[in-house]
Amino acid sequence: MESIDQQRVKADIRTRSFRFAVRIVNLCRYLEREYNASNKVLANQLIRSGTSIGANIEEAQAAQSKADFASKVYIACKEARETNYWLRLLMATEVISSERTQDLRTESEEIVAILTTISRTAKQRSKA
Repeated sequence: MESIDQQRVKADIRTRSFRFAVRIVNLCRYLEREYNASNKVLANQLIRSGTSIGANIEEAQAAQSKADFASKVYIACKEARETNYWLRLLMATEVISSERTQDLRTESEEIVAILTTISRTAKQRSKA
């Protein structure tokens, strides 16, 4: 049985990942308005990975086993890392300013940290 703290962490990561996805979608809309071929490619990669985080977290909530839950959370964590990569690339290539991406990068790093902890705990429990 889950503790109150575990339930709060799950609710928090679900909410945070959803809000993060909304912000990613809005950023990608901006990138596509400033249309050029490379912006479109980067926006497509960013929107795919940035929205996949929350989708995998939601899938984890309906996992068929502890191992399935651990796997979905691990995938969400990998997607968060990939999203951070695309944000760093957008900043490094000066497609968008660091001011515009810094909050998103910080949030993606925090999501990675939370998901890493959840993933490790879930993996240990799936082996028990």
